[in-house]
Amino acid sequence: MVEEIKANVLLVDDEEQFLEALSSRLEARGYHVDTVTTGEDAVGLVEGKNFDAIVLDLAMPGLDGLETLKRIKEKRPDLEIIMLTGHATVQSGIEAMKMGAEDYIEKPVDLKTLLEKIGEAKHKRMLVVEKKRQEEINSIIKSQSW
Repeated sequence: MVEEIKANVLLVDDEEQFLEALSSRLEARGYHVDTVTTGEDAVGLVEGKNFDAIVLDLAMPGLDGLETLKRIKEKRPDLEIIMLTGHATVQSGIEAMKMGAEDYIEKPVDLKTLLEKIGEAKHKRMLVVEKKRQEEINSIIKSQSW
């Protein structure tokens, strides 16, 4: 039996107790989790590390969720981001999706829903990576043809 490899997840939220609780719940299910409490830290972390999904709070002091989303997507458009907030509005959700967020969910977080969204994000990212790899292989084959 082949065991499924769980996702690498980055949690970004200014509420440290929330981060600790959610991180523990994900790690207990086999996920690899990094946590940061600021948008600035999230932007810096994604430059050097790959994540299958980023769960990003919309309402944070300093660099807010939308600006963090924008900066991450500028640096790493391949990363899948799930917006999270306790202050959800339809408009902010639509705006986040237009800016490249994979999805949008509200606090309090239903763990089953979040796990489904993380799984979808990981699957989508794997498809993108595989497509890029196939394009590189095809390019090499084409350049080697006589």
